[in-house]
Amino acid sequence: MGPTPDTVIIGAGQAGLTTSYWLTQLGVGHQILERRDSLGGAFQDRWDSFYMNTPNLALDLPGMPYDGDDRNAFISRDAVVNLFRRYAELISAPIHTGVDVTRLSATPGGGFQLETSLGNLRAKNVVLATGAYQVPKIPASAAMFPAGVTQLHTHDYRNPEQLPDGAVLIVGTGQSGGQIAEELHAAGREVHLSVSIVPEAPRRYRGQDLIYWMLETGKHGPDYGVNALTTEALPSPALRFAPNPLLSGTDGGHSIHLRELGRRGMHLHGHLETVDDGDITFSDDLAERLATVESAFAQRSGKAIDAYIAAAGIGAPEQSPLPADDWLPSQQAQLNMTDANITSVLWATGYKLDFSFADMPLVDEWGYPRHSRGVTEIPGLYVIGLPWLTRHYSAIVGGVGLDAKYVAGMLLATADDT
Repeated sequence: MGPTPDTVIIGAGQAGLTTSYWLTQLGVGHQILERRDSLGGAFQDRWDSFYMNTPNLALDLPGMPYDGDDRNAFISRDAVVNLFRRYAELISAPIHTGVDVTRLSATPGGGFQLETSLGNLRAKNVVLATGAYQVPKIPASAAMFPAGVTQLHTHDYRNPEQLPDGAVLIVGTGQSGGQIAEELHAAGREVHLSVSIVPEAPRRYRGQDLIYWMLETGKHGPDYGVNALTTEALPSPALRFAPNPLLSGTDGGHSIHLRELGRRGMHLHGHLETVDDGDITFSDDLAERLATVESAFAQRSGKAIDAYIAAAGIGAPEQSPLPADDWLPSQQAQLNMTDANITSVLWATGYKLDFSFADMPLVDEWGYPRHSRGVTEIPGLYVIGLPWLTRHYSAIVGGVGLDAKYVAGMLLATADDT
């Protein structure tokens, strides 16, 4: 790999690349280590028909702003992978692919040792840019299913043909669960959904795509006293792991409404509780879950956006409320897998952070790095690209560069002080 500069970035996804851009602008030599053999980050793990849930207007990267005509369109998995590859080339990012960092430890007197698949390195500064999608979460209840049932996490799902014939149970109704449910249903598969409490949200809100307002409110809201989308306003640290709203970028982008999925023939159930010899028991609270899913956006994010629009004096049209909908399916809390012909279980249960390779007291009781705006408590160690690092936008393409700029500046300032 050649001589190692003082600063090493671990990860060449959007967080690592934007940090590299700002370090280059500041004249800070650095090197990026990427465990994958190819660039494109975690988007390479998405299913074949995946489309970004953020519109093109939110694909701004430092030094490569979006300049196309179709700001409200959505790009495919392969297109976003190519976007990052073009960006890495444009900014001349110093990347070494196929290098897995297996252990990171502090060295006496300062700095770090990195044990990698290609040998050991030393660095004065390290930026952790390993992303928000590190380890798929699969609940313990997976072990309860009969041995002949195919089980996949959405991380490993690619297309309907990958699954055996028969009905599919999708556990979780976040963005992945909702979109894959639509794809399987369109392919003629019978779909059962174990409903989580990920909030539904309108794809278009007050004349703009919802993501436009989320970014604008996160970036500029504090200037007008609207802080609801900042990390400091979260009522609990657990909400740093809260999922993004249930939206889709397919077919030009649209909202996903669970009751509508039920009306289209998908089977809605409560939370998956137990599995006993093929008999599945769900929580008997589907009505309450659907009510929570439908009300959460207006109570938090929608209220913050409205407050920002009002405080900034923006002339945005009012949003007409959706008509009341009390439709409920006639599903029971118990289901026999053989009777329902369920042959596959798809775990749409998200990811968890994993910093176990960092052999130092880095994370809090939630497994989240202790930090202040990306500067950890360990001198010389920084983190970037995590959900709610500073604000709601911190892990998405159009927002991560703002945090990266701050971290790069702090790294330079610290270096100048030594």
